[in-house]
Amino acid sequence: MASSVDFIDYLLEQLNDLGEVSSKKMFGEYMIYVNLKPVILVCDNLAYVKKWECLEILCTNNDIGFPYHGAKEHYILDIDDKENLIKIIAEVEKVSKIPKKKKKK
Repeated sequence: MASSVDFIDYLLEQLNDLGEVSSKKMFGEYMIYVNLKPVILVCDNLAYVKKWECLEILCTNNDIGFPYHGAKEHYILDIDDKENLIKIIAEVEKVSKIPKKKKKK
C-alpha cells in the first residue's frame, strides 16, 4: 500500500516550524526533506527515521521497523506528537547532509 498524499501533507504541516520542508515521491513512496536534507522516509503511511546515534535517548519509546525489504532498522515516528517530532527531526537535520547533485554524463 502506498502512502497517501493526505498523510504527507499532514507530516509536512507538522514540520513547518523547522524551516523549508518538502517531499519527493520515490519508488511509490516519499522522502521528506527539511532545509534540503533528507530526514524522513515515508512508507505505507509510516514515518521512518534512521537510527542515528544522536537519537538513542529521544527515541527510547519509539517502535522500530523496516521501511522496505532489505532495509536496516529505523525508528518509527509518532507524527501526532508534534513536540517530540520536532525535537527528533531537529537532531536529524543537524547530522544529515544535503545530497550532492549527480553529474550528467
